[in-house]
Amino acid sequence: MFELFLSLRYLRAKRKQTFISVITVISVLGVMVGVMALVVVLSVMNGFRADLMSKILGVNSHILVLKYGGAFDDYKKIAERVNELDGVVASTPFIYAQIMANNLGNASGALLRGVDPGNAAKVVSFDEMIKEGSLASLEGEAGGSPAIVVGRELSKQIGVGPGDMVTLLSPEGKLTPLGRSPNTRKFKVTGIFDSGMYEYDASMVFVSLKEAQDFLGLEGRVTGLEVKVEDIDKSDKIARQIQTELGYPYWTKDWKVMNRSLVSALELEKITMFVILTMIVLVGALNIISTLVMVVMEKTRDIAILRAMGASAKSIMSLFMIQGLLGGLVGTIAGLTVGLGICHLLGKYKFISLPADVYYISTLPVQVEFIDVSLVALSAVFISFVATLYPSWYGSRLDPVEAIRYE
Repeated sequence: MFELFLSLRYLRAKRKQTFISVITVISVLGVMVGVMALVVVLSVMNGFRADLMSKILGVNSHILVLKYGGAFDDYKKIAERVNELDGVVASTPFIYAQIMANNLGNASGALLRGVDPGNAAKVVSFDEMIKEGSLASLEGEAGGSPAIVVGRELSKQIGVGPGDMVTLLSPEGKLTPLGRSPNTRKFKVTGIFDSGMYEYDASMVFVSLKEAQDFLGLEGRVTGLEVKVEDIDKSDKIARQIQTELGYPYWTKDWKVMNRSLVSALELEKITMFVILTMIVLVGALNIISTLVMVVMEKTRDIAILRAMGASAKSIMSLFMIQGLLGGLVGTIAGLTVGLGICHLLGKYKFISLPADVYYISTLPVQVEFIDVSLVALSAVFISFVATLYPSWYGSRLDPVEAIRYE
C-alpha cells in the first residue's frame, strides 16, 4: 500500500512549517491524556463500587425469603426446599427487630438481628466482621446473661466494650393484664464487629436466634431466611426461582432490589464520567483535524503530482486518513500504557490516602476491567477516525491542474 508508505514518510519528514509538527504532537498528547484519564477514573470507580458492594454484602445476604403477614415457624422445611435449588449455596434463618440499647443512661436506637451461630457464617461473612470475640460466643450464656455482639460505632456511642452489660428494650414488649408493656433484658457484650459501613456499625447488634425469639416473644418463629448464591449477578433470577418454588404467601427480594438506588447512582456516575472525560479525547481529535487541514495545504503540489501519475481520489483520501489515524492510535496506545501503569501503582503502593473518619475507605481502590479498557480504546480510535474524514475528503477533491498551474 503506497498510501501507508507515504503516510509514514509524511509523519517522519521534516516540515516546512514547524508549527504543523507541534500541533501533531499536541493532538497525540490530547488523545493520550484523555485515554489515560478515562482508564484511571473508570478503574477507580470500579474499585469503589466493588469495595462498597463487598462491604454491603459482607453484612447482608444475597437474597431474603419473607412471608406476607410477618414471622413464620416452618422455616426449617422452607430452608430445605430452598437449599435444593440450583445456584443456592446455603441459607440461614434470621430475625430483625427495632430495639433500644441502653448503658448507664447512654441510649441509642438499634436493629436487633437474631442469627443462628451454627450456620449463619455460611451465608454472611461474620467471621471477617467480628474483630473482637467470635460468633460462637452467642451460643451460650456469658456469666449467667445472654451474649450479644455490638457494632463498633454503637459501642462507642453507648460506652460499652467486651465484658460490659447492655440493656435492650423492645417496644413490642409483653402482653399483661394492664396492656402491652415494653420488655427489657440485660445482655453481656462478648464481641465487637466492624463491617466498614458506618450505618451498620452504628445501628446493629447480633444475638442468637433462640435469645431473639425469647426476648421478642416470637415462640419459634423467624422473620425470614437469608440465602447465599454462587453468582451474585444472577441473584435476581434465583430469587424469582425461589418465589416460584415456594409460591404464595412467600416472597423474595435480592441485594439488587435492596440497594437499587445506590447501584443506579454508581452506574449513572460512571456513565457521566465517561462522557465528560471523552471530551478530552475530542480535543485531541480537533487537533487532528487542524493538523490534517494544514498538511493538505502544505502538500498541495504533492497531491497534484500523485493525481497526475494516476493516483485515484480514494487513494489520496486513504493517505491522509491513515496519517491521522496513526496519530490517534499512537495516542491511544500511549494513554492505555500510562493509565494502566498508574492503576498498577495505585493498587500496589496505595500512595493516595483518604481520611478514614470522613470516608469509609483509607486508600483509593482500583479495579481494572477489560470491558472498560476495550471500550475506551475503541472510542478513542473511532473519534480519531471520524476526525480524519473531512480533511482527507477535502484533499481528495483537489484539482491537479489548478494545483500545479502556477508552479
